[in-house]
This record gives sequence, C-alpha cells and structure tokens, in this order.
Amino acid sequence: MSHLTIENAASNSQVSAPDVRFLLLPLPEFSMLPFGGFIDKLRLSADEEDYSQQQYCTWQIIGVEPCHLVSSSGVAVEVTTTIAEIELTDYDYLVVFGGRSARSCQELPKQYQDLLRLGSAQGVTLVSIDNACFLFAAAGLLNHHSVAVHWRHVQEFRTAFPRIDIRTDQLFCIDGKRISCAGGSAAIDLAVELLSRHCGRTRALKGLADMLVDEAREQRHQLKSLDANIQINNMVRRHVGRAISLMRQLLASSDTVDELANRLAISRRQLDRQFKDCFGQTAREYWAEMRLQHLYWRLVNSDHSLSFLADEVGIADVSYLCKVFRKRFGKSPNSLRKSIILPID
Repeated sequence: MSHLTIENAASNSQVSAPDVRFLLLPLPEFSMLPFGGFIDKLRLSADEEDYSQQQYCTWQIIGVEPCHLVSSSGVAVEVTTTIAEIELTDYDYLVVFGGRSARSCQELPKQYQDLLRLGSAQGVTLVSIDNACFLFAAAGLLNHHSVAVHWRHVQEFRTAFPRIDIRTDQLFCIDGKRISCAGGSAAIDLAVELLSRHCGRTRALKGLADMLVDEAREQRHQLKSLDANIQINNMVRRHVGRAISLMRQLLASSDTVDELANRLAISRRQLDRQFKDCFGQTAREYWAEMRLQHLYWRLVNSDHSLSFLADEVGIADVSYLCKVFRKRFGKSPNSLRKSIILPID
C-alpha cells in the first residue's frame, strides 16, 4: 500500500486573515482525483508564487481519528488532526470527499452526521464531493435543496431519497449553504468557483495552466460525449451529444428511442443515421450497450441485488437481463461477481 503524507501549513501562513478557509474531510475509500484536484487548486491559488504557502486561502485536513486513511486507489493520506480538535466556526467551508461506495457513505459512524449537523447549525457552508451527497442526505441536510449527483449513481440516489431534487446536468450545484459536486475533475472547477467568490477570478484561475487544465468549466458545462476527431458537422454533434446526455439521465426509464428523438425535435430515422455515422450502431444499440456497461460496473462496485440493479437500467425482466448480459460479456452476472473480490457497499 502506498502512503502519502500531506502537511497542513496553516500555522505558517504569512497573512493573518486569509480570504477563505476550508476544512477538508475525506471519507474512507475516498477518490483521489477530486481530492487531489481540489486541494492542488487551493495550493496554487494560495500565494503569489508557487510556494504552497497558505496566505490567501487556508485548508485543514481532518479525520475521525489520527490514521492513514486509505483511498479507493490504495494510496493512504496521513490524517493527524481529528474532528474533536477543530473549531468549525474557524472555517467557511466543510468539504467532504466521498468514496467509491454510496451505501458505505450512508452507513458511516454517527459522528460523521453529527459533525455535518453541527456545521450546519453554526453556519458553515457544507460541500459534498462525489458520493458524500449520500451522507448529507442520510443526515437530512439536503431536504429542500438541489444536489448534483454523478450520473452512475442517480438512480440509486433517487431510490434512496426520492424527495430530493437531483441535478443530472450539472458538474456542481451551489444552493445556498449546500454545495454539491458530481466528482472527478469537476472538483477543480468547483474549487475555481469558490475561490473566485472570495479571492477574485484572477487568483482563482492562477495555476490552471500548471495543472494542464485548459479552462475552468461552468456548473452547467455539458461534457463532450464524442471524440473530437470524429469528422461530423456541428449539428450532428449537438444532436448526438444531447442524446447521450439524455440516455444517461433516463437510464432507468422506460422511454423509447422514438421518445428520445421527439425530445430532440428530430425523427427516429435521423437519430439512428447520426448514431450510425458516429459509432456504427443505432441509437437503440448504443443505449443498450450503455445500460449493460453500467450494470457491469455496478456489479463489480456494489453488492446490491440483481433485481435492484435491473431497475437502475430500466429492465424489469431479470431473466431477460441475465440472457443479454451473458451474450454480451460471456458470463452471467452471478458468475462475474464470483470471479472478483467485491468492495463493501
């Protein structure tokens, strides 16, 4: 197992009153990409040069207890400061980084939810990254708020918390004292947005080129669904890109490709022709493959029942699902699970 030690240098800050202060709480099996991206964006904006001095913004990493907290990739972050040692009112934001498992985020020890509720009561803005939104929702802190959820977990979140408004078309969602981010590299974009509000846009953008990031994306940025090298016109690219985005949002629905085409204001024949030009398969074939790939990923990364996962991909007949899954991957869903070591979900 790899180990990574991160030193908090807030005490060495050369500026007595930073513009903004972050408290960072990675959860067990947290994802390294959003955690590393977010904290490195803070670091690059924190001083005039590139000395990692916490001048204009500060951050502190905390945990339930001192430990080497293991990420989903096996890299461990050394946590030396505990929840009991900090004063929440010393910080503007409490940023919680979720792990690979949605269910485990809901089933964490009570002290995690207690910390969030205390932070809320004391006026700290709460930020959920990736699956941390499940912890926030379980604590009752997303009631009457909107939340950005990674598209792979939309149906699972909707099933667990049907009354919470989900934003599937946003990289992050800022809703008053509740902020959420779908995860991945979008954490960098969220960091830029928050830094812009407190430190100014120029300072917030500082260092993006060093991170080899072209530009900061807005919260409603649409992910590019197509290879830029595919030689198609812009109209086709927009239609197909929008169709793929809708397919992800409607993964669990019973909507047909005809209904999808109606939403795009084009004919089913046009949509199929455009998908054929881009991918060599019809829109229906592309959507079916998306559902099977999602099912495969969920089988590997959760212990939910097959009937539960079947609902996530909009296929009610489990026996039929097993048949098409075996045809596509050469083994049944149960055989796949038996061939791997499952994480706790």
